[in-house]
Amino acid sequence: MKKETKISKVIAGLALSTLAVTTGFSQSNLGAACGCPPVASRPTVLLSSLPGFTAISGTYGGELTSGATLTCNNTYIIDQKIYIPSGKTINIAPGTVLKGRANQVVNGTEDKATATALVIMRGGKINAEGSADCQVVFTAEADPMDGTYPIANKGMWGGVVMLGKATNNLTLAANGPFVPGGSGKLAVADGLGTIEGFATSNTQDQYGANLSAGESFDDNDNSGILRYASLRHAGANLVVGAEINGLTLGSVGRGTTIDHIEIVSCADDNIEWFGGTVNMKYVASFYGNDDMIDFDCGYTGKNQFFFGLKTDATASADNDNGFEMDSDDQKSNAFPRSNPSFYNVTLVGNAKSVSTADNSSLAGICAKELTGGEIYNSIFANFFRGFDLTKSVGTRTGGSEAYHNWSTANGNGTNILKVKCNTFVGCTSPITVGRSAANVVSADTAQFYTTDKNVAIATNTLPGFDYTFTINNTTNTYSKQPDFVPNPAIVVAGCPTAPVDGFYRAANYRGAFSSNAGENWLSNWSYAQVLNVTKGLVACPTDVNGDGITNVTDFLQLSSQFGLSCN
Repeated sequence: MKKETKISKVIAGLALSTLAVTTGFSQSNLGAACGCPPVASRPTVLLSSLPGFTAISGTYGGELTSGATLTCNNTYIIDQKIYIPSGKTINIAPGTVLKGRANQVVNGTEDKATATALVIMRGGKINAEGSADCQVVFTAEADPMDGTYPIANKGMWGGVVMLGKATNNLTLAANGPFVPGGSGKLAVADGLGTIEGFATSNTQDQYGANLSAGESFDDNDNSGILRYASLRHAGANLVVGAEINGLTLGSVGRGTTIDHIEIVSCADDNIEWFGGTVNMKYVASFYGNDDMIDFDCGYTGKNQFFFGLKTDATASADNDNGFEMDSDDQKSNAFPRSNPSFYNVTLVGNAKSVSTADNSSLAGICAKELTGGEIYNSIFANFFRGFDLTKSVGTRTGGSEAYHNWSTANGNGTNILKVKCNTFVGCTSPITVGRSAANVVSADTAQFYTTDKNVAIATNTLPGFDYTFTINNTTNTYSKQPDFVPNPAIVVAGCPTAPVDGFYRAANYRGAFSSNAGENWLSNWSYAQVLNVTKGLVACPTDVNGDGITNVTDFLQLSSQFGLSCN
């Protein structure tokens, strides 16, 4: 009996030492649970070498005219702008890794025309349905997939672009003709736009519907499935003055499924919608630049459980908004207004307070360009400004701006912008108008705090919630780990709760995460768990050796845990 006890202690000790080294292994052995070989053993395949690839004249890219089926036996290199045309699908098996190639250097200068991206065209589909233990990964070609690739590496390739046929508010007169380079002139026809960041008016880069030619919007349009997917180190410049985002969505319809995704170390906005109706749930973005969540051009989808985090100020001073809420950059009073809804969001900034050319608002929520939208039961922490409203109409015709869509006392009567029952932690100015607390009148204060039940809390004094941390940008290691789950949970009594409509989930707390142990939705599948982004993330407790499966090997290493479920 004593001998068995000693053996058990040795086995337990071995198991604990194994747990200490499984972080990188969980990436190099990605997809083991669904039969995938180790990542390092997978041969590389250029997407441009697949059958049916046809180059697009005048651009560094081409269409996969036969669609494609990608398996986890290979690592696929996104070596050009790869387009999936109408009527075709790119099927990406669970556990598959796709790596984006960096811009080429010509005569010592980066050639932005060679930026790479995966683009799902109008009518095309992506079927990338990973699982909690076999996610699909999009990353940089240089990423060894062992957890060591520095989070400081941003904009190493373009990103994933999905284009659909759902509603947007573009008109050629106000929003066109298309001009590359981030001018906001996106329209090539009424209802038809080219994604910001692309250099030409190629049909492959267009989203929406050409209303002038008799086409019509389809709000139920289906661009496929993106589930349990990790998008890393994207956001490269495609043309001078304009980038694409980690995930770019142009008029994507609600027939599309997007959930359990993360965007890591993106050089531009983590996610940006240009119109559309797609609904999204369980979305994380961390260590990126610019905005965490950006929408424009009449986006109207449903969203729940979003988490966003900037690197700490000592590692990177780059930061703009949590939300950037736009409706029409060209001040044309276009309809429909952007009017999406968000429940249960947690966004954490890095207290950046000095504006730079592309990062000027520095707010948890920046509402402008006549936007609507609804944000409920959420937490915004460590932003210079909490909720900032544009009030000055400027060159816009009419007398309204985002402020007037929000204000019940001094507004235009629409009240299509609602920010209710949110908690602002450590924000220097919880509410500002025109980026200044001095412009906030007593009626604004009464509405924000009393009527709309928002709460402002001093720096880092929310129980259980600690956003102070430092991280080494090169080694990906924390000297202090943060915790983004209030404990006890912030109750939402008297507040709007998510509708019971088949999409939203009941959540009687503020923020992205429940305070109940074991309920953090980033656990198991997310790269956030590998990087230890926040306390409370746990790997599968029975998968001791990190191969994605609980089996006899785990029993030999830690017999007391054998037989428990990983799901």
